[in-house]
Amino acid sequence: MIHPALHKNPVALDRDQHRTLRVRQDYADVSHTAALNSMFLTAVEFADACKEYPIVFVRAGTDPQTQKPDIAPVAVFGLTPDENLFADGTRWQADYVPAVLRAYPFAMAQLNEQNYAVCIAREWPGFSETEGTPLFEADGKPTAYLTEMQQFLEKLELEVQRTRLVGQKLVELELLRDMRFDATLPDGNKLTVDGFLAIDEAKFAALPDDKVLDLHRSGILGLINAHQLSLGNMTRLIQRRGRRTANA
Repeated sequence: MIHPALHKNPVALDRDQHRTLRVRQDYADVSHTAALNSMFLTAVEFADACKEYPIVFVRAGTDPQTQKPDIAPVAVFGLTPDENLFADGTRWQADYVPAVLRAYPFAMAQLNEQNYAVCIAREWPGFSETEGTPLFEADGKPTAYLTEMQQFLEKLELEVQRTRLVGQKLVELELLRDMRFDATLPDGNKLTVDGFLAIDEAKFAALPDDKVLDLHRSGILGLINAHQLSLGNMTRLIQRRGRRTANA
């Protein structure tokens, strides 16, 4: 998937145009994420991500068939727009890194209903014509590195589609509601974080047993539990903000 705030200049990878392009795998600068205050998560990532980030849901357009809102889960990195409290200079300050960020500077773009293309963020400084791992062999065939990356992107795209179905189920059961988080920062200033959705505890508790069993069998119940657990990380974000302010 292409993330506009992350892939600012995406171009389709071309075996002729990019025949000599190489990737410096030792280049680990994450400063390009400094203004990302959240990132899309696939459902399979919840178990790891919930230990470090708040996981909330956001509206992501409208389903053309049902005319209901598309819902996407995101990991929250900051308390205000353009703030990433996990990007510390060139380093990422968390054990788990969301898959979309791990795939960068590569991404998969959908050309039509059937076809996808591997794209690259051409502005990424880790690309080189002389250093690093080549993307293509001399005869134009993908290298083992590029083949492995393409497989990762294809798996990620499949998980994106599965995650969309999770959102549709939560909308169908009307389990989401608008939420806000009010906080007092270490300096005494008040802060409100809103614009996101969370599980409506009352509606969730009132679900009939057959619906709960269906959620359990589909794996969605575990995702709901991970989401609920992760909301405690909002307080940890405040603590991160305090430490960053103190060290500034």
